[in-house]
Amino acid sequence: MQAGIIDQGLELMLYGMGTVVVFLALLVLATTVMSRLVERYFPEPEPELPAPRKAAALAADPAADPQLVAVISAAIHQHRNRR
Repeated sequence: MQAGIIDQGLELMLYGMGTVVVFLALLVLATTVMSRLVERYFPEPEPELPAPRKAAALAADPAADPQLVAVISAAIHQHRNRR
């Protein structure tokens, strides 16, 4: 009697786990296919590059941006006051 119940339990466990594994494999496959379809038919637009003069000016002299200087100064001031 006990062996039959254990056999049924193992059989039920294997069917259940097999069903979950098959479902998850199909889910991964469907997600991969949908991702490739979206990438193929709806590509993301290329990001716009910043204006060359402004980027070059900021790269050459970061102090040229007064807002950046103010943010850095405030951060340093706050850091020193916490000590």
